[in-house]
Amino acid sequence: MTQRLTAQDFDQELLILFDAYVHGDLDRRGFLAQAQRFAKAGVTAAGLLAALSPNFAAGQQVRPDDNRVKAERVTVPSPSGNGSINGYLVRPGSASATARLPTVLVVHENRGLNPHIEDIARRLALDGFMAFAPDALTPLGGYPGDEDKARSEFAKLDQAKTREDFLAATAWLRARADGNGKLGVVGFCYGGGIAHWLATRLPDLQAAVPFYGNSPAPEEAAKVKAPLLVHLAGVDERINAAWPGYEAALKAAGARYSVHEYPGTQHGFNNDTTPRYDAAAAQQAWSRTVTFFKAQLG
Repeated sequence: MTQRLTAQDFDQELLILFDAYVHGDLDRRGFLAQAQRFAKAGVTAAGLLAALSPNFAAGQQVRPDDNRVKAERVTVPSPSGNGSINGYLVRPGSASATARLPTVLVVHENRGLNPHIEDIARRLALDGFMAFAPDALTPLGGYPGDEDKARSEFAKLDQAKTREDFLAATAWLRARADGNGKLGVVGFCYGGGIAHWLATRLPDLQAAVPFYGNSPAPEEAAKVKAPLLVHLAGVDERINAAWPGYEAALKAAGARYSVHEYPGTQHGFNNDTTPRYDAAAAQQAWSRTVTFFKAQLG
């Protein structure tokens, strides 16, 4: 079996370049040109990009056909002007038809509803939650099956409408008869920023868990009523630079929050489809997340 690469197998400057590429600050050509100086021992810049890119099969923890979960594709009406948003709804396989489950909205990174985020939803279902993962790329045809295309399409979205789509998704999920009326949200990177934002928009949200997401403006902190569980990577200057100001505003507002920074980890450390994955930190963060949701959502 081929040994999986980790962040320690790459130069930190290359990881920073990759982060810039993933978040649209550097195009493919620019990444390859700058990554060339790290190519050695017969490994090309294109080979480095391939090695850093997601391998969904390697990270899958719960198969789509696992009988411990019940998964379905659904469409949620949206008043944003996009018409509707598609998503992936997963319930525990053992739950009866009359069971009223705690609900969690799962918000993807800046590539739409890819196989990794679907797997996250299934993991939550195994822990007893009804999880719903919307696809923000619905207006542009949905996740295209290619991460580069997905990232390119994502940049074309009208973010004001996209945020309204997420609000519609939360309302739809909370109103389901098979839910217990309590709602939490977890998001990763872009989705972490949406989790933060939803906490400023929904005073009746029960819990929000942003993984390395952009913080709202400090003046928005006073609107946060839901308890927050914030996960930060240790080596993530782009995200971490804004956190102290927002944390100070949360404290001043009396918000309920806890924050964990995982030393030595990279942005995206919970994503087990790429070498930036840190198994120990991801397991600890996920355990904290599940415990938090069980306490807040009941």
